[in-house]
Amino acid sequence: MPLPPGAHILADAEAVARAAADRLVAVCADAPGDRIAICLSGGSTPKRLYALLAGPDYVDRVPWARVHWFFGDDRVVPWDDPLSNVRMAREAFGHGVPIPATHLHFIPSDLGAEAGARAYAETLRDFYGAESLDPARPLFDLVLLGLGEDGHTASLFPGKPALGEASAWAAPVPEPGMAPFVPRITLTYPALAASRWVLFLVTGAGKRDPLRRLAAGEALPASRVTSAGQVAWLIDEAAAEAG
Repeated sequence: MPLPPGAHILADAEAVARAAADRLVAVCADAPGDRIAICLSGGSTPKRLYALLAGPDYVDRVPWARVHWFFGDDRVVPWDDPLSNVRMAREAFGHGVPIPATHLHFIPSDLGAEAGARAYAETLRDFYGAESLDPARPLFDLVLLGLGEDGHTASLFPGKPALGEASAWAAPVPEPGMAPFVPRITLTYPALAASRWVLFLVTGAGKRDPLRRLAAGEALPASRVTSAGQVAWLIDEAAAEAG
């Protein structure tokens, strides 16, 4: 079936995770300046990616001392909750990865959706060193994203107010569009666009329908993601099949 521009088809979820690891290493090697900013995503395929980065094939290829890790979204739950993207990333990276403690920038979900979004936006501004985004100086070197069966990405759900946020860098999502119906905090389109690379990781047969709809030009939330640099899609055969 037709696929979004910039799509690469790989055999399975493991191949997608490995291709993403290779891309992340390449982005780090090519990053300007002393700091590298990578925005993480939740989900099973990103979880495998993080485990690969911490494993023997990649751990020595990542410049851990230079990389700062951010999150594209999270649920408003404690960081040790099974629903937390922070917990997922911590468990996937494990304890042997040399990430400086100050380089993990968690979304402050303990503050609630609205206050947490404001606080996270302030964290991003402090890291960036300016109050507004300059298209010539991206905030992130790499943003990792997934694709929901309803076409959402990060926590930008169809029909929700966060889709219209044009200035804030992070937004509350008090009523997400899918179960579990837990409030969330998400980065906004302007923040995601302030990137050198956006990389979608899409696996599984459940993603065939949203991919088809995206390729047909339907205005799903994922279709509105842009980048100051490049947008690419890593898609496994199960998701890419016509069904």
